[in-house]
Amino acid sequence: MVTNPRFRILTFIGLGALMVYNLLPFYWMTMSSFKTTLEVISFPVTFMPDAPTLDAYRSIWMQEGFPVYFWNSIVTSGSTAILSSVFGVFAAYGFSRFAFRGKALLMTVMLGSQMLPGILLVGPYFEIMSIIELYNTRSGLVLALTTITLPFSVWMLKGYIDTLPVEIDQAAMIDGASRLQTLLMVILPNILPGLVATMTFAFLLAWGDVLWALCLISEPAVQPMTLGVLRLVGQFRVEWAQIMAATVIASSIPAFFYVILQRYLVQGFAGSAVKD
Repeated sequence: MVTNPRFRILTFIGLGALMVYNLLPFYWMTMSSFKTTLEVISFPVTFMPDAPTLDAYRSIWMQEGFPVYFWNSIVTSGSTAILSSVFGVFAAYGFSRFAFRGKALLMTVMLGSQMLPGILLVGPYFEIMSIIELYNTRSGLVLALTTITLPFSVWMLKGYIDTLPVEIDQAAMIDGASRLQTLLMVILPNILPGLVATMTFAFLLAWGDVLWALCLISEPAVQPMTLGVLRLVGQFRVEWAQIMAATVIASSIPAFFYVILQRYLVQGFAGSAVKD
């Protein structure tokens, strides 16, 4: 362990600078959301609002229809997280506990699919959703986002299940449990941190998505918050105060979930880094 005082001072200075670098955009975003439209674009800039106001929040909530966008994001992101995790658990258990022909190839294909740029898949997804009449629906967007997040969910959950000895499955089945009961009553409680981390990843990816929503949703009534924020950018005017207020609201949900689930997230990501 390094005990050099100079090294410790430099370390704290570096960590402090890194913290400021990461938190400054959030501070600026929050303060700007309480400014008037003119103060946001005024020069020289102000780091604190001269006359704090909630006009930006009132405007987006009452005039811009953001309650609808907010609800759409909650439904889309929550459904994506649930579906991705449910299908991911069953697939991961099969890949972890069963030997079958083509297993390695399928895992490789899933991993390779994560390397494809999303823009390459937009066209085929648009055609498929149009054919099956799911274009401009929340269901179609959830289905598309689930297929994007599912490979990661399978890989991550398989890694957790691999750390559990096969003997616990055998012991449960000797006691009369079926494969499904073994998965639900024995495996899942032991991989709960990993499951929470996987669900959080899928939720955040769907919550912050712009590309897929922009290509698969054109009806304002079913658009998520990300597209609602884009609507504030006009051809001749940008509502910066409202954009900042909308961004604060959009950021509050992931922050809330992190605070509530941070214990599981830390255990989940730590467990994914250490394998037997």
